[in-house]
Amino acid sequence: MAAQSSTSAGLAGRPSDAAFSLACHRTVAVHVVPACGLARLVLRLPAMTSTAAADRAAWQAAATATPVLLNAASGPAAARGSQADAAVRSVREACRAAGLRVRIRLADGARLQALARQAVGSGHRLVVAGGGDGTIGAVAAALAGTDAALGIVPLGTRNHFAKDLGIPLDVAGAVRVIGEGHVRRVDVGEVNGRAFINNTSLGLYPSLVYHRVKRQQRGRRKWVALALALLRVWQSFRRVRVAVEGGDAARIVRTPFVFVGNNEYRVEGIRFGARARVDAGMLHLAMAPGMTRGQLLSVLARALAGRVPDVDHFDTLLTPEIRVRARRRRLPVALDGEVTLLRTPLRYRIRPGALRVCAPRPDAEG
Repeated sequence: MAAQSSTSAGLAGRPSDAAFSLACHRTVAVHVVPACGLARLVLRLPAMTSTAAADRAAWQAAATATPVLLNAASGPAAARGSQADAAVRSVREACRAAGLRVRIRLADGARLQALARQAVGSGHRLVVAGGGDGTIGAVAAALAGTDAALGIVPLGTRNHFAKDLGIPLDVAGAVRVIGEGHVRRVDVGEVNGRAFINNTSLGLYPSLVYHRVKRQQRGRRKWVALALALLRVWQSFRRVRVAVEGGDAARIVRTPFVFVGNNEYRVEGIRFGARARVDAGMLHLAMAPGMTRGQLLSVLARALAGRVPDVDHFDTLLTPEIRVRARRRRLPVALDGEVTLLRTPLRYRIRPGALRVCAPRPDAEG
């Protein structure tokens, strides 16, 4: 399947140009009438035929259909041939069952934000994103600060944002939530003007993502690639030296990672779990300046075994703004799981209530 295509649920197909032109020709009569010695054109337009009326209805329906931006390459629904078709089909059927008229667009990550901005600019008040946290975050970044609401169809592996909002992880359940129309406002984090819905990290995690993706591109299975990446991260272990300013505190630290979350995360060892709230108006800063290479090996082993690692000297802070300085002009930063290079200093801020999102009603959660 091409990287970008579209389909509609609950819509008649878009009329062809030939059909539309033919319908127009059937309704026009031309007469030449002499008037004051000059030829005058008179266009007589009879009643529109049923074919032309149906065509116009199809055009109007397509214009009002809710855009669904689908990254079928997310998580277990990897978009390869028939799997992409299955992802589109399941979303389309769920939308039809929920009574939603939609237009589905398939796009890669680079196009998602552009399509979302285009939808908002066209006046759409609801834009649905289907994919993993990276996909949801990309569309949310385009919608933040606008009146448009975000609908979420979780198709990724972890789906942290959907879980923290209480959104069902199955396609039909998630679409039902969108169809119910309950909208709430949640916070958005921002670093150097780039929005994030979950968290950012520098140090160990961007390195881990880089080496995992590199091995997957060479044909390794995901979990094998992850294990090899963890080994590489441990072998090349080093701490980043940064100056961190947040709240009333400023300090210089050497830490294997700097984590900044959109609102407070529950911390278990160095594993960041769920959030109780996404509307408290705070960033969550976390570092582990006391971690040694030996401790990291223990942490990685326990994490691979599915056990919660314990780490001493774990520092956290809740604050609405953070600044991170470093000697390097650019730092690799994992932004909602996607690694990008950002210029230092890194300036973080929370944007309270910047995003409108479809979510279960409070009495329906749990």
